[in-house]
Formats: sequence, structure tokens, C-alpha cells
Amino acid sequence: MGKLPDYFGVSAFGIKMGVIVPGSDVVELAYESLVLCNEDGFLDDGDTICITESVVARAQNNYVTVNEIAEQVRKKLNLKADSKVGVVFPILSRNRFSLIMKGIAAAVPEEHVVVQLSHPADEVGNQILPEDFAETTGKRNGEVISLEDIGENRFRHPITGVDYIELYQNIIREQSRGSTIFLSNDPLQIIKYDLDGIIVANVHKREGTRDKLLDRGQNVITLQDLCNEGCSWSEWGLLGSNISSGDKLKLAPREADLVAQQLQARVKQELGKNIEVIVYGDGAYRDPSTGIYELADPQPAFGLTEGLRGKYREGLKYKYLVDKMLDEGVKLEAIEGKLEEKKKENFQRNSVETEGTTPRKAEDLIASLADLVSGSADAGTPLILVKGFLNN
Repeated sequence: MGKLPDYFGVSAFGIKMGVIVPGSDVVELAYESLVLCNEDGFLDDGDTICITESVVARAQNNYVTVNEIAEQVRKKLNLKADSKVGVVFPILSRNRFSLIMKGIAAAVPEEHVVVQLSHPADEVGNQILPEDFAETTGKRNGEVISLEDIGENRFRHPITGVDYIELYQNIIREQSRGSTIFLSNDPLQIIKYDLDGIIVANVHKREGTRDKLLDRGQNVITLQDLCNEGCSWSEWGLLGSNISSGDKLKLAPREADLVAQQLQARVKQELGKNIEVIVYGDGAYRDPSTGIYELADPQPAFGLTEGLRGKYREGLKYKYLVDKMLDEGVKLEAIEGKLEEKKKENFQRNSVETEGTTPRKAEDLIASLADLVSGSADAGTPLILVKGFLNN
């Protein structure tokens, strides 16, 4: 294929790799794919290589079972079989939370599980009630909406058609004595149920939710505190985990920074190219059709090399500058040269020349781009080559 022509800007390409299984050397396999890119003249200094977290975790054999989750719940909250546990703000997802819920319920087989859901949607936009339902019941934002209040107004997911209240009820019933499920956006409402332990299950606002409950003297942990030690573990705990086969859950990769650094070093040593590497998860974007925020992982990048850390993408508002130059009578053929001169100037982030170009972390943007290219349905390209991003 060869080098891209100079008139190309930022570009991203999916690169195929072989099947990756537990025990695979994912760094070696990624490197072998990059050797082919280099032989074709398609790998350059300044490129960013993105490798999806799922193949890194799979190569690490980073799986836990439902029983192991149950053991962790009992250990971390000091629970017994007849203890009463609560779950606050789980997301509505078969892939992300159904097996976690099963493990929590299995930890207390002789008692009930109390589940508090947010409304009208979970943290990432999966809807559970019509937008105006709470208003029609006369309930204020923090007040409890019971299943009796909802009645026949149960809301099925607009895409999957799943009734998540029913799904979670059935999962819990199979493992314990049953469930109590209610809706409220005030996490302190769950305290009324006199629980032996509480698991904060939201992702992005977990620390704030946990702290509110700790301030009230509750025995509380987050998903990050579960499965963050042992034979299979991640520093993210159960955050970023996905359903696997049977009763297994794939954790987020552990020590992903190290994986990124190893691949970077191998490429530099063997191919002489200076690249950056990201181990990426969910992209940080919201689907305008469903309103669902795709970032169910704790952050878009689980690991990265140092050249990306703390780097922001920012620049000039070209549309504004071109219009301004035209208004000032600058000839069309001179505008491009003047734009290049402007790029060399140091503008403050609040200057009119940068207005509308909000600085964003490079790692978030590149990881989101990679996720869009590879897709959650897995296009068979777990390796993404991004060109021109850092140069711009």
C-alpha cells in the first residue's frame, strides 16, 4: 500500500490479527502485524497503535466465575449466607451486569437482595421509565418509586426489548430468597432497608455515591473493590468487565500500561519507529438515536505510553480565521500561508482564535476513534493504526 500522500489528514485503519486465546503473547502478535505494516511502508514515526482491551484481557486469561464473585462479596463486606446486601445504581445490561448480579445474589443465598435503580435511565442512558413518569406520579426527584407505583408501565429497552427489572428479579430469585427493587435517584434511600452491606454499582460517579453512604456509617464498597486481587484480577475490579461463556466474566486487563510500553519498546528496537500505544475500551460518545452513552468502561483508555499522558488536542478555529481574513481583504492564495503562520503563534485557550475548539485529552479521542473503527461487534480488527493525529 505504501505511505499515505501528504494531502491525507488524520486516518485510522483496522488491522487484522489471528485468534487470541488465553496464554497468547498479545504483544508478539501485535508486533507481527505491525511488521507487515512496516514492510508495506505504512508505519511511521508519530503513529499511534491501539489494541482493544478485550484481547489483552483474554491473553492474560483474566476471567472470574460467578462463585468467585460471590466469595469476593462475602469477603469484602464480611457477609454470611443469611446477610442482607444492597446494590445501588447498577447499569441495565446483560453483557455488563447480569453475571455480577448473579454473583452478588449467590453470596447471600438465605436472604433477599435490595436493588436501587436510578430513573428514568441508568448512568449510561439505558431507559427504564418514560421520561415524564416520575412527574405524573407527583414524586420528587429523590423520592422512592416502587414497582407498585409503576404498575403496568414497565418499560422495555427500546433496542433490545428487555425488561431489566424482570431480568434482575429472575437472576436474584435463582440464587437467593428473592429481591426488593425500587427506583430513586437519592442513594441514601437504600439505608432504610437495614442492610449488612452495600455495593455501589455505578461507574463514573461511584466515588461520590460511596462517600455519601460512608458518611452515614454504612458498610459499603464499589465494583472496583471486587476481584482486584487473587489469581485473576484487575486494578479496576469488576469495572469494565464483560460476560463470557457459561458463568464466566472477563475482567478488564491488568497492568495495561505495561502491555503498551512493551509493544512500543519492541517496535522501537526491531523496526526503529517511534510510536505511541493505547489499550482501549469503550469510546466516549453518545448515540444520538438512543441517547445511550457508550462509555460503560471506567475510562476509554486502560493503558497508554508516556507520550500520550497529559496530552490534549487543541488548535485554532480555522473557519473563524478564514472568514476574518476574507473580511480583511486577504487574497485567497495568501490565506493558507497565513494560517500556517497563525499555527506557530501561542494563543490562550480562552482566545477568540481557539473558540469552539475545546481541548480534549488525546487518549480519550484516540481511544474513541479506535472503538468506532473496530466496533463492539468485533470487526476482526482488534489492532487500530491511527496516523496523523499527533502530528496535527
